[in-house]
Amino acid sequence: MAQISSLFVTRLYRAALNDRGAVDPGELEAACLSIAEDDEAGQDWCEANGYPGYTSYASLSDLPWRFPIFADVVAALDAHVASFAEDLEFDLEGRELKLEDIWINILPEGGMHASHIHPHSVISGTTYVAMPDGASALKLEDPRSARMMAAPARTPDAREELRTFVYVTPKAGEVLLWESWLRHEVPMNMSEGERISVSFNYGWA
Repeated sequence: MAQISSLFVTRLYRAALNDRGAVDPGELEAACLSIAEDDEAGQDWCEANGYPGYTSYASLSDLPWRFPIFADVVAALDAHVASFAEDLEFDLEGRELKLEDIWINILPEGGMHASHIHPHSVISGTTYVAMPDGASALKLEDPRSARMMAAPARTPDAREELRTFVYVTPKAGEVLLWESWLRHEVPMNMSEGERISVSFNYGWA
């Protein structure tokens, strides 16, 4: 009898943000929109770099200081990341993973974010603030895809763990975590409403 095992598993963490804290969703959305409206440096960066919508990634590094609601978000994220690190069985040598950066993303209809990874971090993720009907899923790529060479395509109904790409559609109020080497992207937002999220990186130093 043949034995087939699954090796080198890629883990994806998904939970309600408030499972590990108390974050007011309305206050968080209002804060994101307020910051986007006032952040002229971020608006200029988005225009200069062809980024659709708005991101604070290149302009603001102190969101928890600017708005207390982001301090609440970070407190909840710290607990989620600690749980995920435990699931991943990391040997942290008595230290904790620490937040390195956190930023806002607002994608209007037609906006997208190309495939990328987060170098120099350990765990990355996003918590979702507004996900109107038709808003983009998160597209995750099998990290082995560049090494598949002459392999045939998978069947349309292949098991999720065997697919080259997996699409995850989060709900507002959820948080997704993954190891930072996992390539991911946000396909085009087909919703008329704005897709609002807060992304972040955790490192180990």
